[in-house]
Amino acid sequence: MSMRELIIKKNDAGQRLDKFITKALGLPTGLLYKAIRTKKIKVNRKRAENNTLLAEGDTVQCFLPEEFFEKRTDEGSYLRINPKLSVIYEDDNILLLNKRPGVSVHEDENGSTDTLITHVLAYLYQKGEYLPDDEQSFTPALCNRIDRNTGGIVIAAKTAEALRVMNEKIKLREIDKFYLAAIHGIPKKAEDTLYGYLIKDEKNNIVRVYDRNPPRGAKNIITRYRVIAKNGDSALIEVELLTGRTHQIRAHMAHIGHPLVGDGKYGINKSDRARGYKYQALYSYKLRFSFKGEPTALEYLNGKEFSIPKDEIYFTKDFFKQ
Repeated sequence: MSMRELIIKKNDAGQRLDKFITKALGLPTGLLYKAIRTKKIKVNRKRAENNTLLAEGDTVQCFLPEEFFEKRTDEGSYLRINPKLSVIYEDDNILLLNKRPGVSVHEDENGSTDTLITHVLAYLYQKGEYLPDDEQSFTPALCNRIDRNTGGIVIAAKTAEALRVMNEKIKLREIDKFYLAAIHGIPKKAEDTLYGYLIKDEKNNIVRVYDRNPPRGAKNIITRYRVIAKNGDSALIEVELLTGRTHQIRAHMAHIGHPLVGDGKYGINKSDRARGYKYQALYSYKLRFSFKGEPTALEYLNGKEFSIPKDEIYFTKDFFKQ
């Protein structure tokens, strides 16, 4: 049995004691809670609870077997790659990135490590902004996800505080997201707000939309669109998600008879493939920070809007002269 004292750093602060110890030492759950209960883990030399919130400068005393203090070697794949990122905006707290269609945000079921988060870690490591040996419980992380075959803006947090704030703002829907999509057909209404219900078929990884009488477990969806350009029997629309459900835009537009160009899951895209569409024509191209409530460490972003120029999105070539 050994005693080690861990000093809470900036990126460790603000989290529960049990969460911190799990990340910092990898302690098994049963042993972790027993150690806290029997005062083998203390905060500032006093008895603590599982949910004790840690502050910068606090000390955590751990009386544990030596094996749990052995330095874990970082073998992250980001150490071996040359990062390739399209950065829209960057400051000391966050990165806004243009994720290209075909890129996974996290490691997939095939174990591929050529992912957006891997490139983010490599980028910050090479800049000297992420030093894993100096961190006890934090790793830079993505705040939002975008499907592999959809492109758009992804937010990455460089600090634990930025990650907490962004996760909370996303949960409270205080970040407005706008998409561009190319659809088959011209909607009768140039702009409209669509209401419905969506339920996910987990087995087949597909969702179904209902106008009324939805099955048990369905969630309400609200999708607002406006037509911004036309080309023959196709339209380019801007979509604002007022709810954020799985495949919401793709399924909702298909439900009203206007599937996305290139979408094989909710449309018939054989001819789209022949035209060169490898992915569904959908891009999360703009976001706006609309924070409410008490000011946070990211308050300087409130009211700011960031976007990817329309002419940099591959499928807009059919609607705008390049």
